[in-house]
Amino acid sequence: MRSTVSTSAFRQAARPRRLPAQYSRFASSNVETAQKKTQDALGSAQKTAEKLWESSKKFLGPLGERAGSMLGSYRQPVMYNLSVARELLKQVYVAERLQPPTDLGVVRSAYSTLWSRASSQAYWRGILSSGEWAKVAIYAVEAYGIFKIGEIVGRRSVVGYNLH
Repeated sequence: MRSTVSTSAFRQAARPRRLPAQYSRFASSNVETAQKKTQDALGSAQKTAEKLWESSKKFLGPLGERAGSMLGSYRQPVMYNLSVARELLKQVYVAERLQPPTDLGVVRSAYSTLWSRASSQAYWRGILSSGEWAKVAIYAVEAYGIFKIGEIVGRRSVVGYNLH
C-alpha cells in the first residue's frame, strides 16, 4: 500500500503543470524578446565584421586584398567569428566592470603583493595547509602554457627555429 501511495505522489509531482494564462503570456514575450535581441546582435556583428574587413583592406592595401583572397570562402565565417568574439568580450568587460589601471601605483602594488607572497614561506605553508596549492599549480601551468604558445607563434615552428 505504501509503495502505491508514494508512486502516485511521485507521478503527480512529476506531471507537467500548465501555467496560468497570464504567466504563459509573459513567458512567450520573454522568448520573443530574447530572439529579437539575438537577431539584432547577429545583425550588428555581421555589419561590424564587414566594416572591419573593409577598413583592414584599406589599411593594409594590396596586402589586405591578398590576405582576403588567401582566405577564400573562409573569409566570411572567420570575420563573423572574430566579430562575435569581440562582442562577447565587450559584454564580459561591461558585466565584470573591468577597467585598465588608471595609476602606476596600482600596477606597482599588484606586483609588490605578488612578490611578497611568492617570497614568503608563511604564505606557502598556508597554501599547503588549506589545499589551495592545486589552484595555484593550475594557474602556473596555464601561465607556462600561454608562454610556450607565444614562443611557438614567435618562432613560427613547433620545434626549434628554421635556419634556412
